Amino acid sequence: MESTAARPVDTPLRSNPGAIAALLLTPLFFAVNLVLARASVATISPWTLAFWRWLFAVAILLPFAAAAMVRHRVILREQWKQLLILGGLLTVICGGNVYAALQYTTATNATLIYTTSTIMVVVLDAMLARRRLPAGQIIGAVAGFIGIALITLHGELHRLADLSFNMGDLSVFLAALAWAIYSLMVRKGPLVQIGAVPAFAAIAIAGTLMLVPPMLWESAHGGHSPAGLHAWLAVLALAVFPSVLALIMFQYCVKVAGAPVTAMFLYLLPIYGILMAVALLGEELHPYHGVGFVLVLGGVVLATRPAR
Repeated sequence: MESTAARPVDTPLRSNPGAIAALLLTPLFFAVNLVLARASVATISPWTLAFWRWLFAVAILLPFAAAAMVRHRVILREQWKQLLILGGLLTVICGGNVYAALQYTTATNATLIYTTSTIMVVVLDAMLARRRLPAGQIIGAVAGFIGIALITLHGELHRLADLSFNMGDLSVFLAALAWAIYSLMVRKGPLVQIGAVPAFAAIAIAGTLMLVPPMLWESAHGGHSPAGLHAWLAVLALAVFPSVLALIMFQYCVKVAGAPVTAMFLYLLPIYGILMAVALLGEELHPYHGVGFVLVLGGVVLATRPAR
Protein backbone atom coordinates (compact mmCIF):
# COMPACT_ATOMS: atom_id res chain seq x y z
CA MET A 1 0.00 0.00 0.00
CA GLU A 2 2.90 2.33 0.61
CA SER A 3 3.89 4.29 -2.43
CA THR A 4 7.42 5.18 -1.40
CA ALA A 5 9.81 2.68 -2.94
CA ALA A 6 12.09 1.23 -0.35
CA ARG A 7 15.79 1.50 -1.12
CA PRO A 8 17.32 -1.87 -2.01
CA VAL A 9 19.74 -3.37 0.44
CA ASP A 10 23.44 -3.04 -0.31
CA THR A 11 23.85 -6.77 -1.01
CA PRO A 12 24.02 -7.35 -4.79
CA LEU A 13 20.87 -8.97 -6.11
CA ARG A 14 22.80 -11.80 -7.78
CA SER A 15 24.10 -12.91 -4.38
CA ASN A 16 20.62 -13.01 -2.88
CA PRO A 17 18.90 -16.16 -4.20
CA GLY A 18 15.88 -15.55 -1.99
CA ALA A 19 15.26 -12.18 -3.63
CA ILE A 20 15.69 -13.65 -7.11
CA ALA A 21 13.22 -16.42 -6.28
CA ALA A 22 10.72 -13.86 -4.97
CA LEU A 23 11.09 -11.73 -8.11
CA LEU A 24 10.40 -14.78 -10.27
CA LEU A 25 7.50 -16.06 -8.15
CA THR A 26 5.58 -12.80 -7.68
CA PRO A 27 4.34 -12.50 -11.31
CA LEU A 28 3.66 -16.24 -11.31
CA PHE A 29 1.35 -15.88 -8.30
CA PHE A 30 -0.48 -13.00 -9.98
CA ALA A 31 -0.88 -15.06 -13.16
CA VAL A 32 -2.38 -17.98 -11.21
CA ASN A 33 -5.53 -15.92 -10.59
CA LEU A 34 -6.78 -15.76 -14.18
CA VAL A 35 -5.77 -19.31 -15.13
CA LEU A 36 -7.15 -21.02 -12.03
CA ALA A 37 -10.31 -18.91 -12.08
CA ARG A 38 -10.85 -19.76 -15.78
CA ALA A 39 -10.79 -23.44 -14.83
CA SER A 40 -13.02 -22.93 -11.78
CA VAL A 41 -15.89 -20.90 -13.27
CA ALA A 42 -17.07 -24.03 -15.06
CA THR A 43 -18.20 -25.48 -11.71
CA ILE A 44 -18.37 -22.48 -9.36
CA SER A 45 -20.47 -19.39 -10.12
CA PRO A 46 -18.22 -16.33 -10.58
CA TRP A 47 -19.54 -14.07 -7.81
CA THR A 48 -19.64 -17.00 -5.40
CA LEU A 49 -16.04 -17.82 -6.31
CA ALA A 50 -14.98 -14.21 -5.72
CA PHE A 51 -16.76 -14.09 -2.35
CA TRP A 52 -15.16 -17.25 -0.99
CA ARG A 53 -11.73 -16.30 -2.33
CA TRP A 54 -11.72 -12.98 -0.51
CA LEU A 55 -13.34 -14.37 2.64
CA PHE A 56 -10.53 -16.91 2.88
CA ALA A 57 -7.97 -14.17 2.17
CA VAL A 58 -9.39 -12.05 5.00
CA ALA A 59 -9.23 -15.03 7.36
CA ILE A 60 -5.54 -15.50 6.49
CA LEU A 61 -4.70 -11.79 6.82
CA LEU A 62 -6.53 -11.02 10.06
CA PRO A 63 -4.09 -12.72 12.48
CA PHE A 64 -1.32 -10.51 11.08
CA ALA A 65 -3.36 -7.33 10.72
CA ALA A 66 -5.91 -7.31 13.56
CA ALA A 67 -3.72 -5.63 16.18
CA ALA A 68 -2.73 -2.78 13.86
CA MET A 69 -6.33 -2.37 12.69
CA VAL A 70 -7.47 -1.98 16.30
CA ARG A 71 -4.75 0.61 16.97
CA HIS A 72 -5.76 2.58 13.90
CA ARG A 73 -9.51 2.08 14.23
CA VAL A 74 -10.12 5.85 14.24
CA ILE A 75 -8.48 6.24 10.83
CA LEU A 76 -10.35 3.22 9.47
CA ARG A 77 -13.67 4.57 10.74
CA GLU A 78 -13.01 7.98 9.21
CA GLN A 79 -11.98 6.45 5.88
CA TRP A 80 -14.97 4.14 5.46
CA LYS A 81 -15.95 5.70 2.12
CA GLN A 82 -12.42 5.24 0.81
CA LEU A 83 -12.43 1.62 1.99
CA LEU A 84 -15.69 0.92 0.18
CA ILE A 85 -14.41 2.45 -3.06
CA LEU A 86 -11.13 0.56 -2.90
CA GLY A 87 -12.88 -2.63 -1.85
CA GLY A 88 -15.30 -2.33 -4.75
CA LEU A 89 -12.49 -1.79 -7.24
CA LEU A 90 -10.45 -4.69 -5.86
CA THR A 91 -13.04 -7.42 -5.26
CA VAL A 92 -16.06 -6.44 -7.37
CA ILE A 93 -14.65 -5.03 -10.61
CA CYS A 94 -11.26 -6.78 -10.46
CA GLY A 95 -12.75 -9.86 -8.79
CA GLY A 96 -16.27 -11.04 -9.52
CA ASN A 97 -16.46 -9.04 -12.75
CA VAL A 98 -13.33 -10.73 -14.10
CA TYR A 99 -14.53 -14.18 -13.07
CA ALA A 100 -17.82 -13.54 -14.87
CA ALA A 101 -15.87 -12.34 -17.91
CA LEU A 102 -13.84 -15.57 -17.98
CA GLN A 103 -17.02 -17.39 -18.95
CA TYR A 104 -16.85 -15.60 -22.30
CA THR A 105 -13.15 -15.09 -22.96
CA THR A 106 -9.96 -17.09 -22.57
CA ALA A 107 -7.31 -16.86 -19.89
CA THR A 108 -4.83 -15.97 -22.65
CA ASN A 109 -6.86 -12.95 -23.77
CA ALA A 110 -7.54 -11.90 -20.18
CA THR A 111 -3.85 -12.08 -19.25
CA LEU A 112 -2.73 -9.94 -22.17
CA ILE A 113 -5.50 -7.38 -21.72
CA TYR A 114 -4.91 -7.12 -17.97
CA THR A 115 -1.23 -6.41 -18.57
CA THR A 116 -2.11 -2.95 -19.91
CA SER A 117 -3.07 -1.84 -16.40
CA THR A 118 0.59 -0.86 -15.97
CA ILE A 119 0.33 1.49 -18.95
CA MET A 120 -2.91 2.91 -17.59
CA VAL A 121 -1.22 3.74 -14.28
CA VAL A 122 1.44 5.76 -16.13
CA VAL A 123 -1.11 7.59 -18.31
CA LEU A 124 -3.61 8.32 -15.54
CA ASP A 125 -0.87 9.46 -13.17
CA ALA A 126 0.39 11.95 -15.77
CA MET A 127 -3.14 13.18 -16.49
CA LEU A 128 -3.92 13.76 -12.81
CA ALA A 129 -0.61 15.55 -12.29
CA ARG A 130 -1.06 17.50 -15.53
CA ARG A 131 2.38 16.31 -16.53
CA ARG A 132 3.40 15.82 -20.15
CA LEU A 133 4.41 12.27 -21.01
CA PRO A 134 7.74 11.72 -22.76
CA ALA A 135 7.53 10.57 -26.38
CA GLY A 136 8.65 7.05 -25.49
CA GLN A 137 5.87 6.63 -22.95
CA ILE A 138 3.28 7.95 -25.42
CA ILE A 139 4.48 5.47 -28.05
CA GLY A 140 4.39 2.69 -25.48
CA ALA A 141 0.84 3.54 -24.40
CA VAL A 142 -0.38 3.66 -28.01
CA ALA A 143 1.37 0.39 -28.87
CA GLY A 144 -0.14 -1.31 -25.82
CA PHE A 145 -3.67 -0.22 -26.62
CA ILE A 146 -3.26 -1.26 -30.27
CA GLY A 147 -2.21 -4.67 -28.99
CA ILE A 148 -5.30 -4.83 -26.79
CA ALA A 149 -7.54 -3.83 -29.70
CA LEU A 150 -5.97 -6.54 -31.84
CA ILE A 151 -6.58 -9.19 -29.19
CA THR A 152 -10.12 -7.97 -28.46
CA LEU A 153 -10.97 -8.05 -32.17
CA HIS A 154 -9.35 -11.49 -32.48
CA GLY A 155 -7.26 -10.10 -35.31
CA GLU A 156 -10.36 -9.38 -37.39
CA LEU A 157 -10.61 -5.68 -38.19
CA HIS A 158 -14.06 -6.11 -39.75
CA ARG A 159 -15.43 -6.45 -36.22
CA LEU A 160 -15.01 -2.69 -35.91
CA ALA A 161 -17.78 -2.24 -38.47
CA ASP A 162 -20.40 -4.20 -36.56
CA LEU A 163 -18.93 -3.68 -33.06
CA SER A 164 -19.04 -7.42 -32.42
CA PHE A 165 -16.70 -7.25 -29.46
CA ASN A 166 -16.41 -10.07 -26.96
CA MET A 167 -18.05 -8.78 -23.78
CA GLY A 168 -15.66 -10.85 -21.72
CA ASP A 169 -12.67 -9.04 -23.22
CA LEU A 170 -14.29 -5.66 -22.58
CA SER A 171 -15.04 -6.60 -18.97
CA VAL A 172 -11.39 -7.55 -18.42
CA PHE A 173 -10.37 -4.21 -19.97
CA LEU A 174 -12.66 -2.47 -17.46
CA ALA A 175 -10.99 -4.45 -14.67
CA ALA A 176 -7.53 -3.39 -15.89
CA LEU A 177 -8.68 0.23 -15.74
CA ALA A 178 -10.10 -0.34 -12.25
CA TRP A 179 -6.82 -1.87 -11.09
CA ALA A 180 -4.93 1.16 -12.40
CA ILE A 181 -7.26 3.49 -10.47
CA TYR A 182 -6.91 1.33 -7.37
CA SER A 183 -3.11 1.39 -7.67
CA LEU A 184 -3.10 5.19 -7.80
CA MET A 185 -5.57 5.61 -4.95
CA VAL A 186 -3.69 3.44 -2.44
CA ARG A 187 -0.44 5.37 -2.90
CA LYS A 188 -1.61 8.35 -0.85
CA GLY A 189 -3.97 9.21 1.95
CA PRO A 190 -4.46 8.30 5.60
CA LEU A 191 -4.62 4.55 4.90
CA VAL A 192 -0.92 4.58 4.03
CA GLN A 193 -0.16 5.49 7.65
CA ILE A 194 -1.40 2.19 9.07
CA GLY A 195 0.87 -0.07 7.00
CA ALA A 196 0.48 -2.24 3.93
CA VAL A 197 -0.96 -5.43 5.44
CA PRO A 198 -3.52 -3.81 7.81
CA ALA A 199 -4.70 -1.45 5.06
CA PHE A 200 -5.00 -4.31 2.58
CA ALA A 201 -6.92 -6.39 5.13
CA ALA A 202 -9.36 -3.53 5.77
CA ILE A 203 -9.89 -3.05 2.04
CA ALA A 204 -10.41 -6.79 1.59
CA ILE A 205 -12.99 -6.84 4.40
CA ALA A 206 -14.92 -3.96 2.82
CA GLY A 207 -14.75 -5.63 -0.58
CA THR A 208 -15.88 -8.99 0.76
CA LEU A 209 -18.95 -7.37 2.32
CA MET A 210 -19.74 -5.80 -1.07
CA LEU A 211 -19.61 -9.25 -2.67
CA VAL A 212 -22.37 -10.59 -0.41
CA PRO A 213 -25.36 -9.16 -2.40
CA PRO A 214 -24.26 -10.46 -5.84
CA MET A 215 -23.30 -13.79 -4.29
CA LEU A 216 -26.73 -14.15 -2.63
CA TRP A 217 -28.47 -13.10 -5.87
CA GLU A 218 -26.44 -15.68 -7.77
CA SER A 219 -27.31 -18.38 -5.23
CA ALA A 220 -31.02 -17.53 -5.46
CA HIS A 221 -30.92 -17.87 -9.26
CA GLY A 222 -29.33 -21.28 -9.58
CA GLY A 223 -25.74 -20.40 -8.80
CA HIS A 224 -23.21 -23.08 -7.90
CA SER A 225 -21.21 -23.03 -4.68
CA PRO A 226 -17.91 -24.89 -4.28
CA ALA A 227 -18.63 -28.59 -3.96
CA GLY A 228 -16.03 -31.21 -3.23
CA LEU A 229 -12.42 -31.13 -2.13
CA HIS A 230 -10.99 -29.97 -5.48
CA ALA A 231 -13.33 -26.97 -5.66
CA TRP A 232 -12.47 -25.81 -2.15
CA LEU A 233 -8.76 -26.33 -2.78
CA ALA A 234 -9.07 -24.11 -5.86
CA VAL A 235 -10.74 -21.38 -3.78
CA LEU A 236 -8.04 -21.69 -1.13
CA ALA A 237 -5.32 -21.47 -3.78
CA LEU A 238 -6.90 -18.27 -5.14
CA ALA A 239 -6.91 -16.81 -1.63
CA VAL A 240 -3.32 -17.79 -0.87
CA PHE A 241 -1.34 -17.26 -4.08
CA PRO A 242 -2.72 -14.28 -6.07
CA SER A 243 -4.11 -12.59 -2.95
CA VAL A 244 -2.02 -12.94 0.21
CA LEU A 245 1.34 -14.25 -1.03
CA ALA A 246 1.40 -12.03 -4.11
CA LEU A 247 0.98 -8.94 -1.90
CA ILE A 248 3.59 -10.01 0.67
CA MET A 249 6.17 -11.00 -1.95
CA PHE A 250 5.57 -7.84 -3.94
CA GLN A 251 6.29 -5.73 -0.86
CA TYR A 252 9.40 -7.81 -0.14
CA CYS A 253 10.68 -7.42 -3.71
CA VAL A 254 10.25 -3.64 -3.61
CA LYS A 255 12.17 -3.56 -0.33
CA VAL A 256 15.16 -5.68 -1.35
CA ALA A 257 15.36 -4.99 -5.10
CA GLY A 258 13.65 -1.63 -5.55
CA ALA A 259 10.50 -0.69 -7.42
CA PRO A 260 12.08 -0.44 -10.93
CA VAL A 261 13.56 -3.96 -10.80
CA THR A 262 10.33 -5.38 -9.37
CA ALA A 263 8.34 -3.72 -12.15
CA MET A 264 10.62 -5.23 -14.78
CA PHE A 265 10.09 -8.74 -13.39
CA LEU A 266 6.31 -8.22 -13.43
CA TYR A 267 6.62 -8.21 -17.23
CA LEU A 268 6.86 -12.00 -16.86
CA LEU A 269 3.18 -12.09 -15.87
CA PRO A 270 1.74 -12.48 -19.39
CA ILE A 271 4.37 -15.07 -20.27
CA TYR A 272 3.48 -17.16 -17.22
CA GLY A 273 -0.23 -16.70 -17.80
CA ILE A 274 -0.18 -17.71 -21.45
CA LEU A 275 2.07 -20.73 -20.86
CA MET A 276 -0.19 -21.96 -18.04
CA ALA A 277 -3.33 -21.40 -20.11
CA VAL A 278 -1.90 -23.44 -22.98
CA ALA A 279 -0.47 -26.20 -20.77
CA LEU A 280 -3.27 -26.54 -18.20
CA LEU A 281 -6.40 -25.36 -20.02
CA GLY A 282 -5.57 -26.49 -23.55
CA GLU A 283 -6.12 -23.02 -24.99
CA GLU A 284 -4.84 -22.36 -28.49
CA LEU A 285 -2.45 -19.64 -29.55
CA HIS A 286 -3.16 -17.69 -32.74
CA PRO A 287 -0.95 -15.33 -34.75
CA TYR A 288 -2.85 -12.30 -33.44
CA HIS A 289 -1.89 -13.36 -29.90
CA GLY A 290 1.77 -13.20 -30.86
CA VAL A 291 1.46 -9.77 -32.46
CA GLY A 292 -0.66 -8.52 -29.58
CA PHE A 293 1.82 -9.89 -27.07
CA VAL A 294 4.72 -8.04 -28.71
CA LEU A 295 2.74 -4.80 -28.82
CA VAL A 296 1.46 -5.07 -25.24
CA LEU A 297 4.73 -6.14 -23.64
CA GLY A 298 6.77 -3.71 -25.72
CA GLY A 299 4.30 -0.95 -24.91
CA VAL A 300 4.48 -1.68 -21.18
CA VAL A 301 8.29 -1.59 -21.25
CA LEU A 302 8.34 1.73 -23.15
CA ALA A 303 5.57 3.31 -21.07
CA THR A 304 7.18 2.45 -17.74
CA ARG A 305 10.77 3.34 -18.59
CA PRO A 306 11.96 6.20 -16.39
CA ALA A 307 12.49 9.41 -18.31
CA ARG A 308 16.11 10.41 -18.73
